[in-house]
Parts: sequence; C-alpha cells; structure tokens
Amino acid sequence: MFDKLEAVVVRYDELTEQLADPTIYDRQEEFKKVSSERSSLEEIVNVYKEYKKIKDDVAQAKDMVMNESDPDLREMAKEELSENEGKLPEYEDRLKILLLPKDPLDDKDVMIEIRAGAGGDEASIFAGDVLRMYQNYFSSVGFKSEMISISQSDEGIKEVIIAVKGDKVYSKMKYESGVHRVQRVPKTESQGRVHTSTITVAVLPEADEVEFELNMNDVRIDVYRAGGNGGQSVNTTDSAVRATHIPTGEVVAIQDEKSQHKNKDKALKILKARIYDKMVQEAQAKEAAERKGQVGTGDRSERIRTYNFPQGRLTDHRIGLTLYSLDNIIDGDLEPVVDALITHNQAAALKGSEE
Repeated sequence: MFDKLEAVVVRYDELTEQLADPTIYDRQEEFKKVSSERSSLEEIVNVYKEYKKIKDDVAQAKDMVMNESDPDLREMAKEELSENEGKLPEYEDRLKILLLPKDPLDDKDVMIEIRAGAGGDEASIFAGDVLRMYQNYFSSVGFKSEMISISQSDEGIKEVIIAVKGDKVYSKMKYESGVHRVQRVPKTESQGRVHTSTITVAVLPEADEVEFELNMNDVRIDVYRAGGNGGQSVNTTDSAVRATHIPTGEVVAIQDEKSQHKNKDKALKILKARIYDKMVQEAQAKEAAERKGQVGTGDRSERIRTYNFPQGRLTDHRIGLTLYSLDNIIDGDLEPVVDALITHNQAAALKGSEE
C-alpha cells in the first residue's frame, strides 16, 4: 500500500510542476486534463501527509517515553503516544479506501428522471414529494438544479427531468436509480387504509463532448404544435420538438418552452444523456461479476427503497438500512442514506480487493 502511496505523491508533484508552467494556460485541453488529475489526487496526498506526520509524532513520543528523565514530560509523552497510536488504524483504513479504483463517472453532473408508476394519483403525488426531497437536498449540499421538462397531472407529477450540477454529483446520486415504493394513506382514502404506490428514478451521467458526441446524422427532428397530435411541420409557430435516435429508437419530446430552439436544445441534451447512459449500463453489466456485493446502479427495475409514512420509516432494501426519520428525509435530509450507501459500497470494494 505504501509503495502505491509514494507513487501517488510523486505523480501529484509532477502535475503540480506542470501547472507551474505559465504556458500551459495556452493549451486549455492539456490544462483541464492536468488540473483534473491533480485535483483527483489531492485528497489522498493530504491524508497521507497527515498519516506520516502522526507516524513521526508516534516515533518522537516513543523516544521520550524511553529516554526522558523528567517524569512529568514522560507522562505527557505517554498520553500523546496513546492518542496518536489510536489514530493510525483509522487513517490506514481511510487510505485503503482512497486507493480503491475510482468510478470514472463520479465527477460528472447528472440528469435525473422521475416518473410516476403504479398507484394512480398517489404515485403522481409521491413523484412530486421525491422531486422536492431531492431539490432540498441539492440546496443543502451546494448542488444547482434546473428543470428541463415536466409533465403534470391534476394531483402531482407524471414525469419530470432535472439537470443537476456540482462537485461529484454522480458519486452522490448514482444509487438513487430504481423503483421507490411509498406506503401511506392517500388523501382521498376515507377508510384510512394504507395504499402502496411506486415511482421510478433514473440518474443519467452527462457526457463530455470528448467522451461522447451525438451523431446528428442518427437523429431525426420533428416539430409540431404543442398540445397537438404531433407530426412533421415547417410551420415556424410550431414550437414542440421530438428527437428520435434512429439506431436505438430512443425518443424525447419537449414542449415546455415557447421557443422551438430551446425545446430542441433540451430534447438533444436529454437524448444524449440517455444514449450515453445506455453505453454506461452495458459496460457496467460486463463488469457485474467483478462488482459482486456492491450496490448496483444500472438496473432501473430494481425495487430499491420503501418510504413507510405510518411508521415514519425508510428502508433501503439493497443494504438492509432502516431509518425512523422519514419526515426529515422527505424534507431533504438525505445525507444519512447517501453516506450509508457509499460506505457499504466502499466496504464491499475493499473486501473484494483483499480477497
């Protein structure tokens, strides 16, 4: 492990030297690449420096315990030795986790699609609840979200798509993909019976132009009048846009904006994210055996979580997590759930690397 850490420090110093060259700013692609790699190594380098300092403090304290003639100073050294020796295992575990192979998607921004599933109006209402939960969570962690498209019902939301930007958004949100189940008494239920409804959430990483560029020769664009039956048109007053990816049959229709140009931009942005996500899921499926025991991020049909309102309980079925703080979670306090999923995944990966 320590050979790897020393190699990381050497690489970090090399990248720091490269960034010290003022001419690198004239080569923006190289500058971005070097900056990104250096940033990805910064945490592990800092933690390793802290670890080495504690090791030095332990060595000095041991020397004082063995050789110091003043009993008071020797006692102080014993206390310092005990305290610092207790820190070392925690730092070693943290370094092991930081050395694990990183998910290359973790730094990416995302698009999140929330759709009402089984349960009629109650599913639509819950889709709105989950949207607000996410929006409040994003505000609490400094992420920025933008509404891309929304289709509403009389009671709630049929489908909504939001774009989320921030620091390592995908690393936080990737475990949200799947079926979310709600159990509660609907407002319309006069008998007080608990109903079960579902929604689906899909978290799509956004691709950089360098990684994936949508070939417009593979895309058919149709324009039509918003709220109408659709169809091709050259009428400039028709603002709704339907984008079809011919090779995969993926279709995105947007009519939220009055501007046809804005609707087209949104449709292509969603289409690109969906096609890229399919590529990612196929790659992850090939690696599924290597990720045994880790939380999946690709199976959109998996029931991942239950929100039981009568009991105030949230259960994440993948990791056996149960929290009795549902009101706070629905209000946006999602961090305990996110942290538990990340920790479980890290532990599984660590176990796999040691086997």
